[in-house]
Amino acid sequence: MAKKESTLLNMVLTLFLVTAAAGLALALVYNTTLEPIQQVEKEVLETALGRVLPEFDKIEPPSGIEVAPENGKDPLVFYPAYKGEEPVGTAVKTYTDQGFSGRFWIMVGFSPDGTIINTAVLEHKETPGLGDKMETEKSDFPDQFKGENPADFGLSVTKDGGDVDAITAATISSRAFCDAVDRAYKTFMNKNKGGAK
Repeated sequence: MAKKESTLLNMVLTLFLVTAAAGLALALVYNTTLEPIQQVEKEVLETALGRVLPEFDKIEPPSGIEVAPENGKDPLVFYPAYKGEEPVGTAVKTYTDQGFSGRFWIMVGFSPDGTIINTAVLEHKETPGLGDKMETEKSDFPDQFKGENPADFGLSVTKDGGDVDAITAATISSRAFCDAVDRAYKTFMNKNKGGAK
């Protein structure tokens, strides 16, 4: 078999065919995994809402409300919860960029007066065995936020003059968690002028 001459046209055509094949393969993988990924994200969200809010009948609107915080560039998502027509709390999907391994997302539930109901970690890349202890399943670190109203509870670690006991050997992750909760609280209070409507 005769060897094809290496011309610019042959090289461009070969490159085009390889790129097209790779693009088609990526599109196929994306389409195959998109629905399962969305389903997992939905389940994580529903679990977090159930954990950070008291018993409720509905979230209105179901997809949440985006609210821009004063101390962050990306919006937070508010999930107002109701039992009948009575507001029982608001879950706030919040974030911090101060984590040891970058941005992470948590959910914080607030009663109408701003008291923290509970917290839940949604997504993070913190160090296993250290920073990941901010998860309820791995330590009791998040329990110290339950039932506290940031109006009289310092949302910073004790080392910085606050009321939060840091995770041992994971002060950066602890500070970041406090930052995310503080961002959620300030945005919640600013939006609601002191309480949920």
